[in-house]
Amino acid sequence: MKKLTLITYFILLCSLFFGCVEQAKAQRIKDLASVKGVRSNQLVGYGLVVGLPGTGEQSPFTDQSFMTMLRNFGISMPAGVKPKIKNVAAVAIHADLNAFAKPGQNIDITVSSVGSAKSLRGGTLLRTFLKGLDGNVYAVAQGSLMVSGFSASGDDGSKVIQNTPTVGRIPNGAIVEREVPNSFAQGDYITFNLHNPDFTTAQAFASTINQKFGGGVTGTTDIVEPSANDVAKAIDATSINVRAPRDVSQRIYFLSVLENLDVTPATAAAKIIVNSRTGTIVIGQQVRLKPAAITHGSLTVTIAENPAVIQPNPLANGETAVEDDTIIDVNRNDSRMFKFIPGTTLDELVQAVNLVGASPSDLMAILEALKQAGSLHGELIVI
Repeated sequence: MKKLTLITYFILLCSLFFGCVEQAKAQRIKDLASVKGVRSNQLVGYGLVVGLPGTGEQSPFTDQSFMTMLRNFGISMPAGVKPKIKNVAAVAIHADLNAFAKPGQNIDITVSSVGSAKSLRGGTLLRTFLKGLDGNVYAVAQGSLMVSGFSASGDDGSKVIQNTPTVGRIPNGAIVEREVPNSFAQGDYITFNLHNPDFTTAQAFASTINQKFGGGVTGTTDIVEPSANDVAKAIDATSINVRAPRDVSQRIYFLSVLENLDVTPATAAAKIIVNSRTGTIVIGQQVRLKPAAITHGSLTVTIAENPAVIQPNPLANGETAVEDDTIIDVNRNDSRMFKFIPGTTLDELVQAVNLVGASPSDLMAILEALKQAGSLHGELIVI
């Protein structure tokens, strides 16, 4: 009961808090949307970490990579000789190349073991090329790893592992060698893409820009009907096209003004999110209930076996026997019924469910039954 009370109060406070913020406060455009073409790009590479204190690996692809590295340095091994390299590990490197990153700048990288290495602690990554989706090299990585995890093992097979010793990071471990082209300075329009697609928010987005730069009704935040002179137009639930100057410096100034404008987003759709694995239930503020009556009760049946040992009299020449003694206890808790009137709010729903002492699993069953009965005004999503 106490556990459910905390959960329901938490749900209620979160919903009320975010609901109040949503109704009372607008959000900046830079927090609601991103500019099309201004994005990061994923880079990946394969390399070797050396200098490990015997925590490396010896696998076919590690040996092959090591031999290839030696050949690149002009060192050849005799045929049939297999080096013992327990201080070397094959690794995969990945990084995010930020938009507008210029050659010569540094980016952070993450290094992960791809073989059977026990730990990367104390290792150094040798020069590795990081490639993009198009196969071109955009950065070169190298440096000493920072590994937060560690592992230790004994001869008897005992082992202690903390965190993840086979993954490390190198801050500023890669140098950008190539700039990613983008279309920011091209064309007559800048396109904004909403993080959460919504037709109402998209139109409010466009109306706010038009009221600021002309083309829409000024002095109001109401949504207005689009016109031919509008600076901004919503083209779908996600994208808004904004006419922008062609000169790059003017376009940057124009965008700096745009992204700080305040837009009041639309109210979120009525949803109930249920996590069946953890028992977490989040109820949106717009959830409403149609007329419904719910009863909650439980019948607990407990069956216990208490075998009794029966000893014969000392002179009876009998044998010790075991007699079964079954105890059945039936406990029926008080059932309660509560009725929802049309338009019942989240606050009333949480309070009513809390009064009957329902567990999270019972609450899931109640919500599902209400949805099946057509009394739940909102989308029930189970994850």
